Amino acid sequence: MTEALSHFDEQGASRMVDVSDKAVTARTARASALVRMQPSTLALILDRGLSKGDVFEVARLAGIMAAKRTGDLIPLCHPLGLDSVEVSFAPSDSASLRIEATVKVQARTGVEMEALTAVSVAALTVYDMCKAVDRGMEIDQVRLEEKTGGRSGVYRRG
Repeated sequence: MTEALSHFDEQGASRMVDVSDKAVTARTARASALVRMQPSTLALILDRGLSKGDVFEVARLAGIMAAKRTGDLIPLCHPLGLDSVEVSFAPSDSASLRIEATVKVQARTGVEMEALTAVSVAALTVYDMCKAVDRGMEIDQVRLEEKTGGRSGVYRRG
């Protein structure tokens, strides 16, 4: 299936997609990211043992703030008044932290970019807060897990 890229016009110039004719509907998106680290680093995070403070709460706030600013960060992304942003953390194994964000809005366009931005910035914040003890951390698997609403319907990662 080949589709035209919606952010370019017929001459190839960049454009913001016109959503004025779309219906306002409930839209959600859920994204995730993985931060790989030394097991001792994850233990410090889980024990709230870092001198910089509670990594989860600082990264959660960073993710929420980033979701709200996505339209300022991604050039052709519509600025949206988000209804809800949730960011959660769970160990994936002894050396990996899974971050998940769910974003909701009533709008003419989806919130996939907001969810992806939330997990990306939350992961970067984990790195920033922990880099003094583990510079080898890796941010991996930033991806859309699910989206609902709009003309294209439901998407769920297989």
